[in-house]
Amino acid sequence: MSAILAAAESTTGWVIGYTIAIVVVLVVVALVVPILLLAKRIGDQAGEVDDLLQEAVGNTAGLAGLNTTIDSAGKIIAGLGRGRARLGG
Repeated sequence: MSAILAAAESTTGWVIGYTIAIVVVLVVVALVVPILLLAKRIGDQAGEVDDLLQEAVGNTAGLAGLNTTIDSAGKIIAGLGRGRARLGG
């Protein structure tokens, strides 16, 4: 009888240890799975954002020549001013 009690007492610690280990693993999984799902969603949206940014680059490429247009407009205005002055206006 004492051998059965000793065997039962020696396995109780293992059962408690395994139970705690399973609970810890389940808690870690419960915390990590939402993080992984969120990371996947962010990764999917990152591709869309990159595509939209590439489109924006194409749409704003003409702005690179804006300074040239401003300089040309300034020269035209100055020329018009000189012409007006010569005409007496």
